[in-house]
Amino acid sequence: MIGIDLIKTSRMQQMMEHFGQKALKRFLNEEEIALVKNYKTAAGFWAAKEATSKALGVGIGAECSFLDIEIAKTKKGAPYLKLSKKLIENFNIQDSSLSITHDGEYAIAVVAIQLNS
Repeated sequence: MIGIDLIKTSRMQQMMEHFGQKALKRFLNEEEIALVKNYKTAAGFWAAKEATSKALGVGIGAECSFLDIEIAKTKKGAPYLKLSKKLIENFNIQDSSLSITHDGEYAIAVVAIQLNS
């Protein structure tokens, strides 16, 4: 299953300027907030979580919250997903892949999720 999301980075910039840390705490945990370098990084994380929920076919809501999806980084800085036990069990997830890119005023994320057959 594949999900994709696009966000204009200025939208995240405005959110962070208006709400400060509360904006980030709405969709990120403390470990993720520590990885955020600027509003563009935060926008990429937002897109990654939206793309994940779309790959699952449910969107962000009761079945899949922002905090059920964690963005982490490898030692080389590549992003990857850490999904909650609830998501793994409810959707029968075997594996996932994540790619985040930024171009100009946009952040884009693509997620592929492999389900157990």
